[in-house]
Amino acid sequence: MASALTVSGKVMGKTQPLFANWELRLPEQAEQAPLTLRALLTQIVLAEVAGFVDRQRQQRLLQVLSPAQISLGVEQGKVESGGSDLEQVVDLEQAVETALQAFIDGFYFVFVDEQQQENLDDVVTLQPHSELLFLRLVPLVGG
Repeated sequence: MASALTVSGKVMGKTQPLFANWELRLPEQAEQAPLTLRALLTQIVLAEVAGFVDRQRQQRLLQVLSPAQISLGVEQGKVESGGSDLEQVVDLEQAVETALQAFIDGFYFVFVDEQQQENLDDVVTLQPHSELLFLRLVPLVGG
């Protein structure tokens, strides 16, 4: 049975979520072998980069917008119909390293099923519908 991990993000002291919750389906080999926090964070970064590349690819296509989509774009200050080729390239190794280093440096905490994960090399036990929370810390003003 494939594990589905719900990923969410919050900023300490804020009520708004950092991003909309999303679901990550872990590869079956991850279920059979012990999964470290390092490997789990790597899977999440790879999934996010794949999503970014897909969204970038979709931006290249011209889309016909409905009147509702146009109105929403006007309200938000930008009507986007595609046709953009941003050609942004992501270095996968660098993206993973940056995420892992940010964890090591304490820029964010990771909670899996409400249990704080403190070491990248600790094994993470996932249930069929586990939840992972990224809690980003905000430095105090002037301190």
